[in-house]
Amino acid sequence: MEKLKVAVIGCGSIAQYRHLPEYKMNKHVELVAVCDINEERANKVASEYGVKAYTSYEELLASGTVDAVSVCTPNYLHAPISVVALNSGVHVLCEKPMATSKESAEAMIEAAKTNDKKLMIAHNQRFVASHQKARQLIENGEVGRIYSFRTAFGHGGPEGWSVDGKDSWFFRKEEAFIGAMGDLGVHKTDLLRYILGEEIVEVGAFVETTAKDFGDVDDNAVCVLKTESGIVGTLAASWAYTSKEDNSTIIYGEKAILRLEDDPNHSLVVQYATGEVVKYELGKIQSNDDGGQSNSHVVEKFVDAIINDTETPVSGEEGFKSLAVILAALESSETKQIKQV
Repeated sequence: MEKLKVAVIGCGSIAQYRHLPEYKMNKHVELVAVCDINEERANKVASEYGVKAYTSYEELLASGTVDAVSVCTPNYLHAPISVVALNSGVHVLCEKPMATSKESAEAMIEAAKTNDKKLMIAHNQRFVASHQKARQLIENGEVGRIYSFRTAFGHGGPEGWSVDGKDSWFFRKEEAFIGAMGDLGVHKTDLLRYILGEEIVEVGAFVETTAKDFGDVDDNAVCVLKTESGIVGTLAASWAYTSKEDNSTIIYGEKAILRLEDDPNHSLVVQYATGEVVKYELGKIQSNDDGGQSNSHVVEKFVDAIINDTETPVSGEEGFKSLAVILAALESSETKQIKQV
């Protein structure tokens, strides 16, 4: 079978650590190009992978040389580039958050439908083994009725991860639009929707800029969320967890408590109401730390969906629903009111 010709637009850290290596190790893919407005960076990455370098995504997409692209640019460019790519007849894997407004997210979904192309949003938390097991236990009724949850995603901030450090676009509101909530919080809204199997319908939030005096986006947020069946819980997103990353979720149910990525040795611990405790070792979660998973499964799932002509596991519509929760949280923080999603 002919290989899928793929390009990566945006050559920052997420491209260098996730997308490019994962495309390279996929037997169905031929990497053909990279694109970045920083010509030196584009050339360096292109040389490393033996592909063509572009500084203009319009030129790349007009070349007709690619079947699919990853969009790994600053947040404000996600939707515009994705729409142009889809309208060029190219499949799109877009980093999160998929867009900076509901309108631009809807434009992406519409472009995918109109052109009959795949659109996938890079929410990798769904593919973590412990999260998949938790969803299964809830679906099977082993946890009983769910009463509450708490989830957190925090680390020391993008300055330790981004290729540009403190000068990164992550800290500039005009390019990022949203800080820790867009970087980390949106992953957790997507995860909660996936694990619980229902939508979040109301949000109350405090979204603050307290830890990064060199940026003008949020770096600490705490939200109270309510689902359609009345489950209530909290979500924290932070760039101020300076000693160790926290990517944990706890689900409180009628028959059991599920502790996900909360124990250093066991990715899932189930504490049953009977007193029984079951511990699962399901492999480490994807992480920037040494020893984390090297395959996020996002690229693999995207490529499989194109090859087999199936729905992507995190469609534009799914990405939109997770984004909508974050947008409601921002609105709640600004108005000091509970907001409908």
